[in-house]
Amino acid sequence: MLDPTTDIVFRSLFSGEANEDVLIFVINAVLQSEKPIVSVRIKNPFNLAEYKKAKLSILDIKAVDSEGRLIDIEMQLLHHRLYGRRALYYLANEYVGQLEAKDNYTKLNTAIGIHFLDFAYFDDDRYRHHFVFKDIEDNLMPAALDGMQLYFIEMPKFRKDWPEVSTDLERLVAFLKGAEKLDPARLPSQILEEPALLKAVNQLERMGMDKEQRSIYESEVKRRMVDTIQLESAREDGKVEGRQEGRQEGRKEGMQHLILIMLHRIFPDIPGATVAKLEALDSEALDDLSAALFGFHTVDDVEGWLANR
Repeated sequence: MLDPTTDIVFRSLFSGEANEDVLIFVINAVLQSEKPIVSVRIKNPFNLAEYKKAKLSILDIKAVDSEGRLIDIEMQLLHHRLYGRRALYYLANEYVGQLEAKDNYTKLNTAIGIHFLDFAYFDDDRYRHHFVFKDIEDNLMPAALDGMQLYFIEMPKFRKDWPEVSTDLERLVAFLKGAEKLDPARLPSQILEEPALLKAVNQLERMGMDKEQRSIYESEVKRRMVDTIQLESAREDGKVEGRQEGRQEGRKEGMQHLILIMLHRIFPDIPGATVAKLEALDSEALDDLSAALFGFHTVDDVEGWLANR
């Protein structure tokens, strides 16, 4: 099973052709409104040819619901210190972008930003946050200021196993976090009872068997690996505590740990002897390996790279 947080899979599942019902489930699960949306139009539907042509530059899903509200959904995998400001910036662009030069403000509809984060961003333990304009003294939320809303779903803070899952949002986050480990022959009842998620699981299986989409998916996983390694390396380089040797050793161990985890993710059957060789690499070789990951398609490619060192 593929990882639904990876861009091509996320886009295909929730903005693909005839997947409006899956997207509706996602939006309603997050918004938890007393008046659920019943229809939605995807403004940038997923198309594999267009996706390849855009060179992975389109990262969000844009939709309009039956009330004219603009909904922008994004999956963010790597931590960004200023992500909140970025989210505000893009939401503001969505809001003001509705008007042409001679339009008046009556044509403005509410803009909603939904952000799934694969890292903890806020300091509390809640995994869902909803931000609106309200009066700081009496908490009033006038309809006149109901123009922009932001939702953040911090997936690492959600720690329930399938038997504990009950709400739609819990079903959704459990699926996003654990789809790779699902056995299609023994799906949890929480998925079997939700047609939208069952449809998503079936599509995951089909995508995994499509050579072209699988190839793009693997490239994205490798790119994500390198980005993560570089981020962790930068964090290690920025630390000032301790002796220099300790920092270098910590950086090496961190890179080694991430590379091995991600290689196991791509090649579950990687031999122990190959792992031992990887563990023996120095920091310079690990840097080279992080760049070479883009070209690995089989375990033999890993072995060949090691043999040429």
